[in-house]
Amino acid sequence: MEDGYTEDGTVDLKGNPVLRSKRGGWTACFFVVVYEVFERMAYYGISTNLFIYLTKKLHQGTVESANNVTNWVGTIWMTPVLGAYIADALLGRYWTFLIACGIYFSGMSLLTIAVSIHPLKPGPCSDPSGVNCKKPTALQVGVFFGALYTLALGTGGTKPNISTIGADQFDEFEPKEKAHKLSFFNWWMFSIFFGTLFANTVLVYIQDNVGWSLGYGLPTIGLAISILIFLAGTPFYRHKLPTGSPFTKMARVIVAAFRNWTISVPTDSKDLFELDSEVYAKKGKYRIDSTPTLRFLNKACVKSKSSSPWRLCPVTQVEETKQMLRMIPILIATFVPSTMIAQIGTLFVKQGTTLNRNIGSFVIPPASLAGFVTLSMLISVVLYDRFFVKVVRKWSNNPRGISLLQRMGIGMIFHIVIMVVAWLTERHRLQVARANGLVDNGKQVPLSIFVLLPQFVLMGTADAFLEVAKIEFFYDQAPESMKSLGTSYSTTSLGAGNFISSFLLSTVTRITRGDDNQGWIRNNLNASHLDYYYAFFAILNLLNFIFFLIVVRYYVYKAEVSDSISLLRQQLEGSRHHVSDTGTN
Repeated sequence: MEDGYTEDGTVDLKGNPVLRSKRGGWTACFFVVVYEVFERMAYYGISTNLFIYLTKKLHQGTVESANNVTNWVGTIWMTPVLGAYIADALLGRYWTFLIACGIYFSGMSLLTIAVSIHPLKPGPCSDPSGVNCKKPTALQVGVFFGALYTLALGTGGTKPNISTIGADQFDEFEPKEKAHKLSFFNWWMFSIFFGTLFANTVLVYIQDNVGWSLGYGLPTIGLAISILIFLAGTPFYRHKLPTGSPFTKMARVIVAAFRNWTISVPTDSKDLFELDSEVYAKKGKYRIDSTPTLRFLNKACVKSKSSSPWRLCPVTQVEETKQMLRMIPILIATFVPSTMIAQIGTLFVKQGTTLNRNIGSFVIPPASLAGFVTLSMLISVVLYDRFFVKVVRKWSNNPRGISLLQRMGIGMIFHIVIMVVAWLTERHRLQVARANGLVDNGKQVPLSIFVLLPQFVLMGTADAFLEVAKIEFFYDQAPESMKSLGTSYSTTSLGAGNFISSFLLSTVTRITRGDDNQGWIRNNLNASHLDYYYAFFAILNLLNFIFFLIVVRYYVYKAEVSDSISLLRQQLEGSRHHVSDTGTN
């Protein structure tokens, strides 16, 4: 039924079922992916060089600037939980996304004004250290950070919904489209980092050498273009109707289980309360059989005299709650790698400011090395999708090559290596600073900025494994009615990582300061011990990887996803036999 109606409950904006041949698929995803290229250009056009703006224009210290960046980025990645709730419970993904885009654009516009109009932007200062510069006024600081957090609120509605809208364009019940979805998240990440590459190179250079007004104005224009591109694709989108608050559904299951504390669970799962299959079929949902994991929650679906939804829940609702809870340990295991990612735009950039950045007369912006994270990511994703998967699945019999959790584990190993490399590099930089008598004066170390290149390149490779797998894992394993919430798990991971980065930096600075008021991280990086901090991160990543292995050992995949992957595996094997028979004939 290639030209028939989709079977996954998708509709048009008026609520009418849609034809598979008319809507969705890669045609609709084209607008979503192109939107993401421009939107990422806008976001990273602000975030990549934010540390430099705070230190050079607002004259904040290293620790204060780093924490302001990570607190803001943490908020950026945490607000999607709110956006996912509104989308799933109230407005649907499309309308939540559009309203959030308006807030996002307002924040970007105000930010551009804040760095352009003289009463709102700090005055010029000739002192490169910033010690003798006039501090910005409360109005200037308030407007700047007000714009940043308005922007953060807007992204809360865009981030969890745009990738989910893209994935929704493929029918879960149609095997060919199900197979296409396996590659969607790889190419989704490709589009993200394509826009990021432009921001990390061209926009960062403009901000450092031309001006912040143009450097922030271009991302704002880019965001406006991305919104128009998304709107242009409206006639081609498939939409899923909001299915009620996932938090309320989960709360009902947990409350019902505790209220039924004394009730025994029947040995035969058929005796548990469940809705008819037709009810789920009409909503385009899976009916899920009862499982023995988190067995206590099964008490919520034991039949009783009460029919209150806070006392009796269907089996499928209980299993959906179980699945969201089962993913939480995996989510926690991703916090530490996300903390490492937070170093790209803070301490990695600070290192770059201490090194020789000249290539002839051209001066490399310190934040532009983040472009190598992007390039490494782009190359790694293509190699992974085009070559690695094809080679590995011949012996693994897995359509993905390796499982999503295995892919995440490889990314975590990369993060251990990254921090070991960063530790060794920083030790070398400090040795050169001491050898040249640059410790006390904090002047530029006679080393090329490209000495930092390995840690940036490895970070991009790690992202190709961990970040792509993380987004796909939380989307794939989330129940059909909670996809936006599932996607927000991956953004929550990044948000928590940034807040943890702020906490660790403040705590380590305070603990290591001592009576002489000196610490591991100071404004003068040549007199600091950033190498100790990176060694601490390497150990933290190793301990986290051990925790991840333990969590994975007991993780249970969602049943219907496992079945769909088995189906795809059979189809792949069938196609191989077909090719082999054709070759023989």
